[in-house]
Parts: sequence; structure tokens; C-alpha cells
Amino acid sequence: MESSFETKIVHSAKKTTTPIRSKVTPIYQTSAFTFDSLEDLEGYYQGEGNYLYSRTGNPNPDELGQMVATIEGAPAGIATSSGISAILAAVISVVKSGDHIVAADDVYGGSFHLLKEELKNMGIETTFVSFTDFNLVERAIKSNTKLLYTETITNPLLRVENVEAVVDLAEKHDLYTVVDNTFATPYHCNPYKLGIDLVIHSATKYIGGHSDVTSGVIVGREELVEKARSKVVNLGANVSPFEAWLTVRGLKTLALRMKTQSNNARILAEALRENKDVKKVYYPFQEEQAGYGAMVSIELSNNVDVSRFFKSLSWIKLVPTLAGVETTVSHPLKTSHRALSSEARERLGITNELVRISVGIEHSDDIVAVFEKAIESSLK
Repeated sequence: MESSFETKIVHSAKKTTTPIRSKVTPIYQTSAFTFDSLEDLEGYYQGEGNYLYSRTGNPNPDELGQMVATIEGAPAGIATSSGISAILAAVISVVKSGDHIVAADDVYGGSFHLLKEELKNMGIETTFVSFTDFNLVERAIKSNTKLLYTETITNPLLRVENVEAVVDLAEKHDLYTVVDNTFATPYHCNPYKLGIDLVIHSATKYIGGHSDVTSGVIVGREELVEKARSKVVNLGANVSPFEAWLTVRGLKTLALRMKTQSNNARILAEALRENKDVKKVYYPFQEEQAGYGAMVSIELSNNVDVSRFFKSLSWIKLVPTLAGVETTVSHPLKTSHRALSSEARERLGITNELVRISVGIEHSDDIVAVFEKAIESSLK
């Protein structure tokens, strides 16, 4: 019988096989593993052993990769040192120098910079185009295009991607697909089941869930994950055992957190949509079946002093990240998307008045009250 998401996420951890039957996987906080003889050491290189050196493999990162793969419905997964290292390893496992990528133009600013600048230095070109019109996407495809790259829910404008259309277009032109599922999480969306080749997460965010780790995960087709694993090992993009252990601990409560945070986010989005001093609310109100997610972005009206607004948020912290259990805010113009050109930011709608809200697990009435009061006290 197929287990529910809530059950699967708790019981997908590795079972202890050592004589000491620990309920939770121990932290293998070691740089290397020992061997009884040269013959045993040679056996590792012949595929008879699991672990040699923690950069090349360790039970805790392996558990994290396997658990996220299981709840995503994918056959394989690997953990990395951060979300951006997961993106890098996933992308360069399917493209090389001389290849071309077509990417959504409204992705996270760090991803935009990686694709536009860092990969360009590796001889990989990226064309950014609006994925709201797949005719435009198709016209951007060249003879050397190898990859379509996007996010299930974009950062920070919360556009919900048409994953099926991405898959259809990729199949038509024999392209790979890589999708960042950080905002939606496996609780709301499983892109691999929809046909995506590789799915990445900044596990620093909802997978870990408590703002105390930096890690990433790649899951997907087994042969592609193995290529990504080689990149992670040889580029030193592995996550430490303790960081992986903490991320696994957080992952077990993902369903509980996302249920509460997504519900709170919808309540906040509906309340702010009624506020006359909020010019626009970015939130996937229509996505009833797939879920809403726990992020809300708003554009404040010209009547609001933005600087005063951020100072008036009481217990809600201003931070450059998201997805902890506490409600927080960020300013995309000055943090996540500051590397974009002013023209690109203007085209996307990333203005000084745009506020990205990561909604937490507090009582929804309290969250709404803080934002309403902050807006009221910041009127010019």
C-alpha cells in the first residue's frame, strides 16, 4: 500500500544496520573511514565498499539525498553544500562548453547571475525569456540548445510554472529539463513525476526549515544524478555530515510546517489584497489543487514610506533569505535581485516597493495584524 506523504516523509530515513540500534541515524562526523587491510581498501575501489573519504561519500548526506528523492518520487538523489551548488552541479551535468540554455527570465537573482555570468565564463550561453509564452521559449531554442531551466514557483513574483508545457517542449526538441522546486517543495509539487529530468532544492529553505543549515539537494533520473554526483565530488560541493543531519531532522516535519505556513500565507494574501495601500499582491490564489505555498509578495502603494515600513514590523525580522518557522520579510531590489540590471528589474516588476514575505507558523491573526499596523504607521 502506498504511504501518504506525511507518513513517507517520517519513515523514509535509513534504517540503522550497525550493532548499536540507534533510533535516529548517528552523525558520522568524520573526514575519512578506516580499512582493515590493503585488500579492503582495494575493495572500495572495486565497488565493494561504501565510504572512503567524506567528500566522496558519507552516510548523512546520502540519507538526505535519498529521503528527498523518495518524497519527490524520484529514483535517486544527492545532497550538496547549498542551493546554488545544487543548481551548478545539476546544470553542468547536462551541458558543457559550447552548449546553450533557455531559462525563465523571472528566476531567483542568484540563479540568474550563475547562468548569465558564471556559466558564460565556462563557455555556456543562456538566453532568458518569459515562460508565460511558450512560443517565445520555442523561438529562443537554437541548434546547440541543450537545456530548459525554470522554477515551479518563481522567486520573488510567485508565478506558477506550467511544468507539463516545459516537458512537452523539451521532448519535442530533445532537451534536458532542470527545475528549482524550492518554493513549492515536495509537499505541493513533484516535478519529476511530471517528466522533469532533474529537480533541485535549496534545502537551506523549507527542507531544513529552521534557518540553521546551508544545504542543497538534486533528485531525478538515476544516470543524471550520478553525473551530478561526480560534479559535486570533484568540485568539492559536498555538504558536511552535521549539516546533512540537521537538514534531515528538519525534513521530517515538512508536511506539518508547510500545511500551517501555506494556510497562513493564503490568509495574509487575502487580507492584504483588501488593503487600499497595497498596490498588488503576488500569490497563486488559483492553485487550489497543487497548493498555495508559503510565500507572499506585495507591492506597496506610493502612499507608504518603504523604509519606515520595514522598521515598523515589530517581531517580524528583515532577512535576506526565507522559509524558517518565523515570518520574515526581504527586499528583493536590495538583496536577491540586486545583481540584475535596472532594465531587467523594471521589466520584471522588482521595484523599491516590492516586499517578499516568508510566512511562518505563528497564529495567522497575529501575522496579519503586524502587517496591517506596519502599513498604517508608514503612511506618508
